[in-house]
Amino acid sequence: MTDRSSILNSRGEDEQAATQGSGSVGAGDSQASDVLAAARLATVDAAPTDLDRLVGEIHAALRALQRPDGHWVFEFEADATIPSEYIMLRQFLGEPDDPREQKIANYLRDIQLESGGWPLFYKGVFDLSATIKAYFALKLAGDDPQAPHMARARDLILSQGGAAQANVFTRIALALFGQVPWRAVPEMPVEIMLLPRWFPFHLSKVSYWSRTVIVPLLILMSLKPRAQNPRGVRIDELFLCHPDEDRYPMNATGDALGAFFAGLDKLLRTTSRRFPRGSRRRAIDKAVEFMTPRLNGEDGLGGIFPAMANAVMAFSALERPHDDPDYAVARQAIEKLLIDRGPDKMYCQPCLSPVWDTCLAAHAMLEAGEDPDGGCMQKSIDWMLEREITETVGDWSWRRPGIPPGGWAFQYWNNHYPDVDDTAVVVMALDRTGDPRCRPAIERATDWVLGMQSSNGGWGAFDAENEYYYLNHIPFADHGALLDPPTVDVTARCVSMLAQLGFGREHQAVRRGLDFLRREQEEDGSWFGRWGVNYVYGTWSALCAFNACEEDLSAPHIRKAVAFLKSWQGPDGGWGEDCATYWKENRGTIKASTASQTAWALLGLMAAGEVDSEAARRGVAYLEKTPRDGAKWREKWYTGIGFPRVFYLNYHGYSAYFPLWALARYRNLRQSDERRVRFGM
Repeated sequence: MTDRSSILNSRGEDEQAATQGSGSVGAGDSQASDVLAAARLATVDAAPTDLDRLVGEIHAALRALQRPDGHWVFEFEADATIPSEYIMLRQFLGEPDDPREQKIANYLRDIQLESGGWPLFYKGVFDLSATIKAYFALKLAGDDPQAPHMARARDLILSQGGAAQANVFTRIALALFGQVPWRAVPEMPVEIMLLPRWFPFHLSKVSYWSRTVIVPLLILMSLKPRAQNPRGVRIDELFLCHPDEDRYPMNATGDALGAFFAGLDKLLRTTSRRFPRGSRRRAIDKAVEFMTPRLNGEDGLGGIFPAMANAVMAFSALERPHDDPDYAVARQAIEKLLIDRGPDKMYCQPCLSPVWDTCLAAHAMLEAGEDPDGGCMQKSIDWMLEREITETVGDWSWRRPGIPPGGWAFQYWNNHYPDVDDTAVVVMALDRTGDPRCRPAIERATDWVLGMQSSNGGWGAFDAENEYYYLNHIPFADHGALLDPPTVDVTARCVSMLAQLGFGREHQAVRRGLDFLRREQEEDGSWFGRWGVNYVYGTWSALCAFNACEEDLSAPHIRKAVAFLKSWQGPDGGWGEDCATYWKENRGTIKASTASQTAWALLGLMAAGEVDSEAARRGVAYLEKTPRDGAKWREKWYTGIGFPRVFYLNYHGYSAYFPLWALARYRNLRQSDERRVRFGM
């Protein structure tokens, strides 16, 4: 794109002209001197302050956590469902692993609530489906159903209507084990694979995570294999009546449209039995053709556990031998997700987050004064450049054909599914280094991000125009997370990236992105956070974008956002929004301050010109006094989100790089004559 190239080229010429004759001989230094001036204020001649020493200590500790090849990766924890499903998978395959399963069972018991249930996040309320899966997994692992912890869980499940009230994914898992009849799950014929793209339901109309989970699941729901279940475990005790006689809810949303789709499901259940066998075989073959090129080596289908597990079970149902290359690589991908939690506990991660961890850690390190030409950052740059996706034309091209690939995934590799959010943050980190080697990758990524903008001005995480909201009413979608529409946080990151690269407010993509952000602001001045918890995350993201675009910081929407952040600051000086705020009735729930959310609020305030405010000072003081271990503040609370109200995440790296980033920026701005943040994030 001509305007992108001219912008980037003019920036490079301006940087070079500004540094000629300065006596610097390093190419990286000459191109990055203005960009890194604020970060290098740590080296001023003034005596170091307590904040200088703290930043230096955390900076060194985070550098020590860098892997030898240049990347960072931290634990990535979800709720009880993923480790429970790992046990269920092994039992489905007839491959129990008692030592591992006992370690996972210890982990599950450790996170059980006093009430007997299992929550979706730390100190959350019990979740019925998570509790059913954890109970079943523990029983599969050999726990006595009469043990006190099992009895408490069973009583709680029965008090909520029993296992028949579980969500669709849980009922599908139970059907595979013969615990419920197949009528307990919605009808999802594998012939879906043969539908034309114009049809109301098509894989191109759902999110990447949905399609990678659905496709192998269609094979399973067609072949209806029975789990090996070598111990013959049953959980009839979790039902109010015999599972064959129980009633199973099919209205995903509890409204008229949900009832309409439930009626269609009933009709489809009757007619699907008459589908020709030939079309079923073709559809299964089509599903396998979809999965095979997306298996993603040992990084797994879609890079996410549910899709990986479904792929393994689908290959098993298709009677693939264990030495079949597709089966073997799919199986190995799952084992890479296991992580030991001490000598006697283990859990299974939902996926791995190395690209996300690395690009965010790189921002924090640069803010803290890391030399971009030094070994630490040079290795990090090399690693990120090696992970760029340039060859694979992924599913995103279904909506945006003709755009060359150029981006980064969230995981080590996931070439069919580059992440717009990761791509924007990687680009901003690479641009901050000033390393000329990064320019071609930045240009490719810029073109790709520009092409991924949706017609409403926003950006989704993996697809454009993914807004078929009626699909959230089908019985299968009772989790409400079938789609990938544009969101505030991803849009803010893309706008921030473009602004940092020199795209002005008048550029069409930037202007439309800013308009989207203004429209999405909540009445109280906040913005919703889709991928981080929650309004603090969304508000930080939006304020960074407005700052990067040189918005008038006295504008009403900016001041409302600042007032929101200040009003949510806790008595201890920190911020700590709870995961429960994704339910409207729990909006404003704050149980405890966290280091990561405090860092987001501080970064947001500083982007809004509030570096000298009392709120910022108190936030910094909170971080200074809060306990930590090395680079990481102690933080058990979940601040990440997979799907609102359904799936939450604990990014163990958030309590390391975000607080460092915030503290270093606060120090840099306070020591500078200029109080405005100069980067996109």
